[in-house]
Amino acid sequence: MKENDKIVLNGEELERKNTILNGEEIGGSDNAAINSADRTADDIDEEDETAPPENKMGTLPVKKLIVSMSLPMMISMLVQALYNIVDSIFVSQISEDALTAVTLAFPLQMMIISVGSGTGVGVNALLSKALGEKKQKRANKAANNGLLLTLLSFIVFVAVGLFVAEPFIKTQTNKSNIVDMGSAYLYVCCTMSLGVFFQMTFERLLQSTGRTQLSMISQMTGAIINIIFDPIFIFGYFGVPAFGVIGAAYATVLGQTVAAIVGLVLNLKYNVDIQLSVKKMFKPSWKTIGRIYAVGVPSILMMAIGSVMSYSMNMILGAFSTTAVAVFGAYFKLQSFIFMPVFGLNNGLIPVLAYNYGARSRDRIKEATSFAMKLALSIMLVGMVVFWAIPSVLLGFFKASDNMLAIGVPALRIISLSFPVAALCIAMGSMFQAFSKSKYSLIVSIGRQLVVLIPVAWLLAQTGKVQFVWFAFPIAELMSLALSTYFYRRVNRNIVMQL
Repeated sequence: MKENDKIVLNGEELERKNTILNGEEIGGSDNAAINSADRTADDIDEEDETAPPENKMGTLPVKKLIVSMSLPMMISMLVQALYNIVDSIFVSQISEDALTAVTLAFPLQMMIISVGSGTGVGVNALLSKALGEKKQKRANKAANNGLLLTLLSFIVFVAVGLFVAEPFIKTQTNKSNIVDMGSAYLYVCCTMSLGVFFQMTFERLLQSTGRTQLSMISQMTGAIINIIFDPIFIFGYFGVPAFGVIGAAYATVLGQTVAAIVGLVLNLKYNVDIQLSVKKMFKPSWKTIGRIYAVGVPSILMMAIGSVMSYSMNMILGAFSTTAVAVFGAYFKLQSFIFMPVFGLNNGLIPVLAYNYGARSRDRIKEATSFAMKLALSIMLVGMVVFWAIPSVLLGFFKASDNMLAIGVPALRIISLSFPVAALCIAMGSMFQAFSKSKYSLIVSIGRQLVVLIPVAWLLAQTGKVQFVWFAFPIAELMSLALSTYFYRRVNRNIVMQL
């Protein structure tokens, strides 16, 4: 390979290789199916030579590498977690019922995130692989078809907002005040979801070409806008009417729309690796769309499981009281501040493992996994201590009543027992994703949330004591650890030790 044929990767371009390797299973099977007899003109045109040279993921000290790769994403996710908490804190100042209404709406909101983010994962995988293979046309097809799928996803959720929002809330409560607030909140979030869908897609396009710092700018801009406008729209400041709960929805979609605009500008100005085109966006390639969803659908399903779990827990806790549901909503927001840094670490670890898997560097894989486990465990232990030490203070942010404190204090303490175990499971899950074994992560997620958590929570609810229900979380996490350990040993034996 000539010197001028090499790709010069900037510092963050390396994230591209993660997705290349994660997508290898899909790409590999596609390429195997395309033989000399049935290759299309596009396939022939997209083929090119050259491979990227050695980069920092194969040379930089492992600990320094993981920190440098993870830190931008950890910061970005912390800001997102802060937005989630602040959003609910403002809503809780209206009333406990308002917090309950938003909590009941959350599972459907998670479905929006699941579809948008999962589709983005598929776009990311196909685009990054195409760029790594020097197939520019295929990369552009992935990007532009991804934009089309984003638009279609928005249209689907407009229909959901119009026809599903109110019935969805009514399946969880018959309290008219909560139904009205929850339905109105969901209506806005769904029918005005264009911003969140394009925000996620534009951020994925930046990430797929290694520009994670630009992606962070988009995420943080949206979160900050949301935090600023939450109190303005909810309580009515500066001449703006007090919209109440629906004001939180307006602030949310405003932040998402601004973030989408920022993401579009950043892609057009700085993402020179792909060429976006409105004209090409409306010329779908069914083959490209199939490849996108081959990777994206499993990701959508994994995230959708969380939505099903939240909905089911709302139903189980709602049988006790709306206060119990409000406690669960407050917990869910608070725990995100602990889990998000670990997920950021996870996102930084995956490309390191994937790259060194491709480079057949067993020692670096072992060092990276060990370091990440220790770091994740440390973060989660701090979170558990905080939840045990000051649960009343944490719930106080949500204007907790005496009844809410009576239910919430033991809830936070009991559920937080699962944090250290979850840290190990998340770290092991990174290896599954890095080595194209995402099915293991899907099995673990289904096992933890649907096979164990929900049935155990329902059984414990039959005791008539809500405090027993919270034990379902550490029980489910122990099952998750057992499954994760089994798959981890299998991957270590069959893949890592064979390098």
